[in-house]
Amino acid sequence: MPHSQHMQPIARRGLMLVISSPSGAGKSTIARNLLENKPLGMSLSVSVTTRERRPSEIDGVHYHFISKRQFEQMREADQLLEWAEVHGNYYATPREPVEFAMSKGQDMLFDIDWQGAAQMREKIPADVVSVFILPPRMAELMARLKRRAENTESDIAHRLANARSEILQWTEYDYIIINDDLDRAFTEVRSIIIAERLRRDRRPGLFDFVNGLLEEDIG
Repeated sequence: MPHSQHMQPIARRGLMLVISSPSGAGKSTIARNLLENKPLGMSLSVSVTTRERRPSEIDGVHYHFISKRQFEQMREADQLLEWAEVHGNYYATPREPVEFAMSKGQDMLFDIDWQGAAQMREKIPADVVSVFILPPRMAELMARLKRRAENTESDIAHRLANARSEILQWTEYDYIIINDDLDRAFTEVRSIIIAERLRRDRRPGLFDFVNGLLEEDIG
């Protein structure tokens, strides 16, 4: 093929990248870096939550902040793809925007906990690629939580108490990243995305491409 010609993209189905970790292990930072990497073209699935908005958060960007009653109405109407109760608050993924994105072949990023990830795997296992982020040490996890000016001492204690039970879920995930170096952890997650995009079963357009190869008249 001449260098001046460009092959048309092969049609594929979008993947659903689920990133989970105990609080403070770095999943939100890695998720933000993935979204800011424009060549990756990832879109964030913005969750709804009933917890209070932190000062640094923007409604509709970090979360859709809703009341408990609104959450219950969405759950009863089957408008949620997954939901979980974490630290006394509800978090959930709205169904409609995700289904629309997947139909367009858009890759979606989900920054959710292990409970939500389990529901995702149960409902749509072929579309989910799950990554669990581990801290290098528990002491480092505590230090990271303390560096957050937004967390109170009681909140830190509560999150650390839950961290061990959350870490026990690591065997349910496809990929495990130990976040002792943020740049390396990001590169590893990026490599997972690139590899998963090349999977044969995610690329229905390969049938037409291969047929075209076999039918090509090369004289």
